[in-house]
Amino acid sequence: MPKPLRVVFAGTPPFAAAHLEAVLSSRHDVVAVYTQPDRPAGRGKQLTASAVKQVALSHSLPVLQPASLKTQDEVAVLAELEADLLIVVAYGLILPLPILALPKQGCINVHASLLPRWRGAAPIHRAIESGDTETGVTIMQMDPGLDTGDMLMTAKMPIEPSHTTGSLTYDLQRLGAETLVSALNLLDSLQSTAVAQPSEGVTYAHKITKDEAMIDWAEPAEVIARKVRAFNPAPVCFTSLDGQRIKLWEAVADTSDGSGDGGLFAPPGTVLSSDKTGLKVQTGAGAVTITRLQLPNKKPMSIADIINGQQISFSRGSCFEHKST
Repeated sequence: MPKPLRVVFAGTPPFAAAHLEAVLSSRHDVVAVYTQPDRPAGRGKQLTASAVKQVALSHSLPVLQPASLKTQDEVAVLAELEADLLIVVAYGLILPLPILALPKQGCINVHASLLPRWRGAAPIHRAIESGDTETGVTIMQMDPGLDTGDMLMTAKMPIEPSHTTGSLTYDLQRLGAETLVSALNLLDSLQSTAVAQPSEGVTYAHKITKDEAMIDWAEPAEVIARKVRAFNPAPVCFTSLDGQRIKLWEAVADTSDGSGDGGLFAPPGTVLSSDKTGLKVQTGAGAVTITRLQLPNKKPMSIADIINGQQISFSRGSCFEHKST
């Protein structure tokens, strides 16, 4: 078996922290960790360490938090670590060419999609939003492009109808962590047989914006239901009723009836029925049943709890604000 690798790890959110934990539990030697600078968080906006930093400190590892890697000083810092490999997982900083070329076996990245589909910032969100039935992780040899490097290893998993971005992220971080350790153990062989990404099938997972989260009730029910799942837990889809902004946390599509309530036409956004099983709303094609939402200044609640508490009346025929995007 090849000797253990001398590894530097770069990552920031909990998704990356799970991968760091896996590498720390492997036979390979993590000598330092890069992560984003501490950011204000919570209501008090206190500076908070990233999930990766917290894991690194719990293992007494050196933590480096540069604002950029583009200076000669940062290249020198990495050079002093004499790393065999730099592992990058959801780090958030661009690696310039001098950094990419420095470790003996280069830099590898764990990307949460089956490349070349969903290159870019939000692959998990976009896979759910687009109705993909399958996703996975790709271990990639990094190059200067945006997720364009040669593929070392992939692992696939289905996207279930119940998956949200939150739950799929959790499943993919487990799959990714296992796949990363397997790739490290076979790195020499994998690098000698790396596969170039095909030119066909390339899609880009552009960063999610808050403006996208506003529901367009003229869209089909399936599209709206997928968006609610894709934007859970952030930024969370929203709509308005009687001037109140309401966040939608759970919704399912009903495409059996696209003609409104009782066969009569109902404009998109119209409440068709409301009971403890859910809030049925007309869309541009079919209806969605909202089962969990969040009223202003309240916690997310089931429709049953909201009705029991009489916190708001969703009367039949009332209409959510309809805004075509």
